[in-house]
Parts: sequence; C-alpha cells; structure tokens
Amino acid sequence: MIPEAGSAGRIHDVLIVGGGLVGASLAIALEPLGLDVAMLEATPGSQLPAVFDERNLSFAEATVNALTALGVMPLLRAPTGSIRRIHVSRRGDFGRIRMDAAAHGREEFGRVVVARDFGDALELRLLQLATLTRYRPCRFVALDGADDDGVRAVRVADADGERTLRTRLLVAADGARSQVRGALGIATRERDYGQTLFVARLRAQRAPDGTAYERLGDHGPTALLPRGDGHFGLVHGVPTAEAAAVAALDDPGFLARVQDAFGWRAGRFLSIGPRTAYPIIASVAASLVAPRAVLVGNAAQGLHPLGAQGFNLGLRDALTLAECIAAAPDPGAAAVLAQYAARRQQDRQRTLAFSDGLARLTSSDARLLRPLRSAGLVAGDAMGWLQGWLVGGAMGYRGDVPTLCRGTSA
Repeated sequence: MIPEAGSAGRIHDVLIVGGGLVGASLAIALEPLGLDVAMLEATPGSQLPAVFDERNLSFAEATVNALTALGVMPLLRAPTGSIRRIHVSRRGDFGRIRMDAAAHGREEFGRVVVARDFGDALELRLLQLATLTRYRPCRFVALDGADDDGVRAVRVADADGERTLRTRLLVAADGARSQVRGALGIATRERDYGQTLFVARLRAQRAPDGTAYERLGDHGPTALLPRGDGHFGLVHGVPTAEAAAVAALDDPGFLARVQDAFGWRAGRFLSIGPRTAYPIIASVAASLVAPRAVLVGNAAQGLHPLGAQGFNLGLRDALTLAECIAAAPDPGAAAVLAQYAARRQQDRQRTLAFSDGLARLTSSDARLLRPLRSAGLVAGDAMGWLQGWLVGGAMGYRGDVPTLCRGTSA
C-alpha cells in the first residue's frame, strides 16, 4: 500500500523507480544529502526483488570500496570470495592471460558475492535510512509530463488503485526492460548475442584458491568464480537454440558438458546446485537523461556479462549521480543532468566497447581470427602496460571515477 507520505501536495526531491541492485544503492548513497528521497518497488516488503537470486556477482575493487563506505559490505552475512588472480583462455587458441593482484601492488582485484546475500545486506541498510519513503508493492504506470513548477508527475498503482506522485527528479532504475525509459520516449539499441547463460553453484575436486577462470568458446564463456563458501560460482554460455536441451540435462549430464567446455584446471567437477538460465540481450539507451529524469544501471545499458562489468558500471552511474546532486540546490535541474551525462560518457563508452568487442571476438569461430586472438592472449600475458590497462578496467577505474570508488569519503 502507498503510505500517506505520498499524499497530494508533497514533492519528493528524488523518486527512484526500482529497488534492485542499483536503485537501492542509489537510495543509500543519497542518504547523507538530507533530501526527500522515495523508492518505488514492485515487490512486497517481505520479499526481495527477483534479481537477488543465486547468481554470483563479481564486485570490482572500486565497487567493494564504495559499498564498504556506504555501510553495505559489513552487513553481508555469507563469506565472500577474494579474486586474487584472473586466468583467461580460449578453447582452440594458443596462449592465455594471467593476472595476479600482487604483481600490481594489490591484495585482490575484487570479491565474489552471492546476489541473494547482497540483497539481504542492502535491505538491512535501507531499513536504517530514516528519511527514505518506500512505496511497496507499487508499480509505475505512466508519466503525466513536467509541471510548470519544475516537477515530474508520475502515476503509480498498488492494490488500492492509481494515484500521482510528484518529484523534482525521476530516476529510472527499473532494469533492461525499463517502463520509465519507454514512457520518456528514449530509444534503445539492442543486440541479441544468441547465447543463454546458465548460472549455478559448483563443487570441484580442487577448492577455490582465489583464481577467477574465464574459459572462452565459440558459443560463449564458461567461468568459475571463487566463492567464499568453498564452491565455485559457475557461468556457462550455450547457444540459445540449444538452451532448452541443456536445461533438460540431469546433473551428471550438465556437469559433463561443463567439464568438456572448461577443462580440468579445477580438477573433476563433483556436484552442481540449482541452475538458472538467462538469455543475453544487450541494450543501450540513446540518451541518459530527459527533462527531470535520468537513467541508471540496466535501464541505461545492459551489457554482455563477459568481463563481469554490468553491476559495477551501474553502481558508478548511481554514485556519479549522487555526487552531481550533492553539488546542486535542485536535483532535477538541466545543468545537473547535463553534468551527469558528461561525466558518465567516457566510462560508459569504454566499458560498452570493451564488453561488446570481447564478446564478439572471443565467440567467433572464424579460423582466420585464431592467430589474432592467440597473439592477443600472449600479449596480454606478457606486456606489463597492456596488463595494467586490463587490470585498471577490471577493477573499476575507467574515466571519471566517483570518489567513493577510490576508497575515500565523498
């Protein structure tokens, strides 16, 4: 039910549509600013959004820094896995890329966190916010345009029917199929990679030792991420046309398929947990802003998961937006939104290009590309400057990096 705080006459400074990973993080980041912030959530208070499932999230160092400063990392209940080494190879190609955090003066590149545990930690942190208004369960219906007094009128609905909320800044954090983005009339460019990813918890003969493995193939990646519970987080890509048949495999059959795709670097695969499948369709919004409205996270861009950049990029969206808002008296002013779009441009473009280019190059089975890929793998393993560039991007340091990501206070 919509709380009385949303009654007619009240104007929120910021209204966030979507209570997932990025939307919730933004609400937490805005807390110190003393603004009237509200969040629209489709799920009831007793449930977590569907995105907080058993998938494994790879947090770059910049993300760990920011979430620690925001008070979220200390609330994680399950142990996290440290990524101290990265090993990338491709089936059928010569060479590999090996990166060690210690060689770059770091203890680790990042950490592996189970999405459900992260959702629980975010919820605990949100409950500590005294000034956040949460509308749940409640859904976005439509926009009523921008009023003359500089606010957005937003129609929402719950079990009691529809009503209108007003806000100086509307934030679309409602995912890749963003209804807010559609209502704003912002076009998107989509790319269907023809792949489906299966994610699960996997136990292997060798326990995780801090190495994150990325084994590339003609039809997608197979990755093993070092979780904190002694298991690996598995990501296995298959052609979408084969996804139904792969989903129908029993556990021994599925393990045999993954073993064949990955190899034996972690020893024999022993058991697999529940599997979930996700089609890979990337989407990129033509604009990040509209009058008194802004896109963040997957509403702004959905990436191929190769390289694990999606949430890390979305969090940098949220933190940059919070910094822009902090420096302005009106959070929805055109100058604030222009600054946000400008600050996000370099990081966004570089990360999108890296993710898409890597997905296209590594998944192609063209024989003529094999020498080029092999040369790239050898160079990435041997050349210090190239490794430094790869490491910086993997750790979340591209373009204009938000202050909290650098491990310092805002």
